[in-house]
Amino acid sequence: MVTNEEKKTYQIEGFSCANCAGTFEKNVQHLPGVKEAHVNFGASKLTIEGEASVEELEKAGAFENLKVVTDSSDQDAKQTERVPFYKRYQSLLFATALLLIGIVSFFINGETNVVTVLLFVTSILVSGLDLLKAGLINLRHLTFDMKTLMTVAVIGGSIIGEWMEIAIVVILFALSEELERFSMDQARQSIRSLMDIAPNQALIRRNGSEQLVNVKDIQVDDVMIVKPGSKIAMDGIVEKGVSAVNQAAITGESIPVEKTKDSQVFAGTLNEEGLLEVRVTKRSEDTTISKIIHLVEEAQAERAPAQAFIDLFAKYYTPAIMVIAFLVALLPPLVWGLNAEAWLYQGLAVLVVGCPCALVVSTPISIVSAIGNAAKKGVLIKGGVYLEAMSGLNAIAFDKTGTLTEGIPVVTDYHVLTDEQSEDETFDIMASLEDVSQHPLAGAILNEATNRHFTKREVERFQSLTGKGIRGIVEGREYYVGNVKLFKDDLGQIINPDLERMIIERQDEGKTVMLFGTSTEMIALVAVADRIRESSADTIKKLHALGIDQTIMLTGDVDRTAQEIGSQVGVTQVASELMPDDKLKRIKELKERYQTVGMLGDGVNDAPALAASTVGIAMGGAGTDTALETADVALMADDLSKLPFTIKLSRKALRIIKANITFALLIKLAALLLVVPGWLTLWIAILSDMGATLLVSLNSMRLMRMK
Repeated sequence: MVTNEEKKTYQIEGFSCANCAGTFEKNVQHLPGVKEAHVNFGASKLTIEGEASVEELEKAGAFENLKVVTDSSDQDAKQTERVPFYKRYQSLLFATALLLIGIVSFFINGETNVVTVLLFVTSILVSGLDLLKAGLINLRHLTFDMKTLMTVAVIGGSIIGEWMEIAIVVILFALSEELERFSMDQARQSIRSLMDIAPNQALIRRNGSEQLVNVKDIQVDDVMIVKPGSKIAMDGIVEKGVSAVNQAAITGESIPVEKTKDSQVFAGTLNEEGLLEVRVTKRSEDTTISKIIHLVEEAQAERAPAQAFIDLFAKYYTPAIMVIAFLVALLPPLVWGLNAEAWLYQGLAVLVVGCPCALVVSTPISIVSAIGNAAKKGVLIKGGVYLEAMSGLNAIAFDKTGTLTEGIPVVTDYHVLTDEQSEDETFDIMASLEDVSQHPLAGAILNEATNRHFTKREVERFQSLTGKGIRGIVEGREYYVGNVKLFKDDLGQIINPDLERMIIERQDEGKTVMLFGTSTEMIALVAVADRIRESSADTIKKLHALGIDQTIMLTGDVDRTAQEIGSQVGVTQVASELMPDDKLKRIKELKERYQTVGMLGDGVNDAPALAASTVGIAMGGAGTDTALETADVALMADDLSKLPFTIKLSRKALRIIKANITFALLIKLAALLLVVPGWLTLWIAILSDMGATLLVSLNSMRLMRMK
């Protein structure tokens, strides 16, 4: 049985195409000590179960000159080390120089001159030796991919003596592969930039002294000193200090967030103002930024349905092109007695134009670009399948508390009903009673009291009245804080019509009403409500504008409160008084009615509903590990406005993928039609293939810049 300890991950350098990654994966799987191998082309990583040396792995990737990186520090060094242009592309430059000299010799000495032929052959070998090796191995194993097509074309062109055109085709194919490699590297750079966010060292206080420590050696509960202008190296809790921290790298928030004692901070964020002392809560491999990087890399390996379709299509497309090329080369001479050499040339051109480079690269660059862009904006999308699913949502369900609302009750109304005490004195007494209470709504009154700089009074003989309120003696007088039922039924007080109207109005607005007074009179009215997020109504409006007509709020609140909040934020449906299992049932019903349904919740008590939806979207992924693990998409900050952006990004990604596939097929079809009048040349064939590859790559990379 294979354990997780036997899994090893390596960074791979040199991938030029998804097909090559697939070939490398198969080669590694056939190594004696390897039980399972998986290549993540998007992240350029190899994960194996079993044992294999670096030499064995590089031998498995020799057809592509792949390099295996075992130490991340080595990789970082290689990334920062600038390789001169002439060194990186020396083979291609040398082959091009030989080609140009060969063309000069062609016009001076003639096509069949030994010097001319040798120059073209040398150019072919310099730029295409690896291509020919891989193609011949593929032919031996009857494996058909783009390198097989090119190898057959080179062999056929050599037979009929088209040395110059074959040399040009091989160089342009090598250039096309470099363009693919460059495009994928640019897309992967969005993930590499995440890796560079958090510093490698932190200032740690140990044994009374401060010392710089590598993040890998920092332990949980170490105290980290973060100076103004420094990046925070580890996740932790502020123990001392006040500052504003820029969390844009993690949550996408543009405005710095105030941090005080007991505030949570994340690795990779920037401390802008004050000195902070932070108690480390996670090891470096468990920090939020580490999890984000890991999940984004995993997301790149999750193929979207469009990508799965292209992979399947390419499997049958390539052999089909070889059959078509074979028929083009043979049928005209055999059936109609046309020139055999001319139609063999046409058949070779069909092989070249049929190369599936543009098709294969059309999807992965789009997915990696979109997922990387989303991660930078504070949205974690866990795979191409979810990126594509987001674009087709017909309805979105929202949890209320903590999603459409802030999840923290606040005092919305405060009215003193008598002239016996001042407004501040009345609030001081009420807050002093609530300070002893454990009731959830007590926090709202205490927060308001803090804003009012209240004076705390001593409370005696405090008692909680379950389901009704509290009572206690302050400065020799007994006071009550509780619901209307406590004062009306238990204390027998009469509520006058004006007060009754005030209570009903606030309850109709979805607020919880509490009264403060003595056993004989009511002194003040306080209304508390879970405040609606500022962005909720605008987000719902934008979703409707995007064509998502059905927005549904799911809540456990009473119907009157739910309907009021639903009308304020603008959702089209409200389902109230739901238990977690009721939410799950409702999601299943919505899927039956609307087919594709997204669910937005906090990722904890909404986990069943999130799992049952087409796409589960968690709020505040930066604050909860549960949200990161359970949801398909996580909004790293509690920012609803990122939801319309994510849907627009997913729709644009799908449009670009479809456009790329359509364009790649049409340009190949147009080139193939040139066969009918016999106008297709190797030049046109390779230029159409390279042009299509370049254009779909550039089109895909536009997703990296979407705002």
